[in-house]
Amino acid sequence: MELTEARRRASELSGGTSSSVIKDLVTTYLETENTTGSLLDFGAGKGELLERLSRTGRFTSLCGIDLFSRSAELTPEIRWIQQDLNDPVGISEKFDTVICSEVIEHLENPRQVFRSLKELVKPGGILLLTMPNQESVRSYLSLVTKGHFIFFTGDTYPAHITALLRLDLARMCEEVGFLPPRFLYTNTGAVPKMARISWQKISFGLLKGRLFSDNVAMVAKNPN
Repeated sequence: MELTEARRRASELSGGTSSSVIKDLVTTYLETENTTGSLLDFGAGKGELLERLSRTGRFTSLCGIDLFSRSAELTPEIRWIQQDLNDPVGISEKFDTVICSEVIEHLENPRQVFRSLKELVKPGGILLLTMPNQESVRSYLSLVTKGHFIFFTGDTYPAHITALLRLDLARMCEEVGFLPPRFLYTNTGAVPKMARISWQKISFGLLKGRLFSDNVAMVAKNPN
């Protein structure tokens, strides 16, 4: 299989979407921080998150970039760039906010991705990135018993190919010039071997944070 076709297949396997839990985390953070201005969704998939953000009316411009072609149902005001995210981004425009949600685990070279992301964020702007959390109880147990993190086993391959830890993200932020990042969690996580049951349900919401969340978010600021 040629490289381009392999990447396209992996993109299709991702489905071009993420769970409502992750979309809620992203939108809640942007609302809490009163984020406005221009926003780029790097790895926009089918554009569902952009549509959701468009309805808030808080952004002066919204743009998506992905290997997927533009959805015919996407709001006309949302701009779209179609390209392979493994390649350097060929635009010079910068944005107040760049979202990279559930994308980096699908890409081959995270450091190249971080260099591209840094070039897309305005001075003083932020990068908000989400990905599977490799540092949960569930993922640790998978690593010990199956030899890999939980979201990189079985039928998640070849959609998920790059597993990263918080330290990897912090290092890449430093390498490209972002300020030290901070991390947030979905506080939604499945119990090992019982994916339909969450830690939060059996603990009445007491089990939260890194060890009990299936996904993690990173927020990094581009210095002025």
